[in-house]
Amino acid sequence: GFIPYNATFLVFSDYARNAVRMSALLGIRNIHVYTHDSIGLGEDGPTHQPVEHTASLRLIPNLEVWRPCDTVESAVAWKCALENDAGPSALVFTRQGLPHQQRTDAQIEAIARGGYVLVDAGGPPDALLIATGSEVGLAVEAARELSSEGVKVSVVSMPNPDRFLAQDAAYRESVLPSAVTARVAVEAGATPGWASFVGDQGRVIGVDRFGASAPAKVLFEQYGLTVENVSQAVRETRAATR
Repeated sequence: GFIPYNATFLVFSDYARNAVRMSALLGIRNIHVYTHDSIGLGEDGPTHQPVEHTASLRLIPNLEVWRPCDTVESAVAWKCALENDAGPSALVFTRQGLPHQQRTDAQIEAIARGGYVLVDAGGPPDALLIATGSEVGLAVEAARELSSEGVKVSVVSMPNPDRFLAQDAAYRESVLPSAVTARVAVEAGATPGWASFVGDQGRVIGVDRFGASAPAKVLFEQYGLTVENVSQAVRETRAATR
C-alpha cells in the first residue's frame, strides 16, 4: 500500500505538531520530511531557523527522529522509516550540502542502530566527539586536528539517539565506553538532551538562543560551531577529567 508523507521547513513542524503527536500515539506509519534544520539556512533569519525543534520532536513518544549527516545516512534513515510500521518517522535534513563520510560496510550496517563509531581512535580513545547531521563533518575535522597533536579521538555519529539507547548495553558500551569521561557533543540546536550522553564532566556545543540573519558560515562562527571551538572544548574537557 501507500505510505503517506509530507515535507516542509523544520521550523514549520510546529503548525502540524498535534497531527504528528496523534500519529505517534495511534501508531500510524507516516513519514515527516523536514528541511532547513538549523541556523545553517542562513539569511532568512530567526523566524525560519529552528532551534528547539529537533529536540522537541525527540520528546514525542513513538516518533523516530533521524538527523543524518550525508547521503549514506539519509538512505539508511529512509529505509528505516519505510520499514517502521509501529509509528511515524521524522527525517531532519539541512539546507546546505554536506560532505560524504567514508565508511566500512560494518559502519554502514551500524547506522540503523542509531549511533556508531564513524572515526575510530586507533586504540583506547582519549576523548569522544558525538555529533549529528551537519556537525558530524565538523567533528571529523576537529578529530583530525587533535590527532595531529597526539590526542586520540573517537567520533560518534548519532543520527537517532533514541534508537541508539534502545540497543543492548554491550553495543552502547562499545560506542561510548564508560571509561572515557572526556566527551563533547555537537549539534546545531538546543542542547539539554545531550547531557545524558556527555555526563557531568562533558560539554555540549549547540544553539540555545534564537538565530540571526546572516550567511550560514558567519552564523556557525558566531555560535561557536567551528573546528577551533570544538577542538578547544575537547582539550579543556580532557584537562578537567584527568
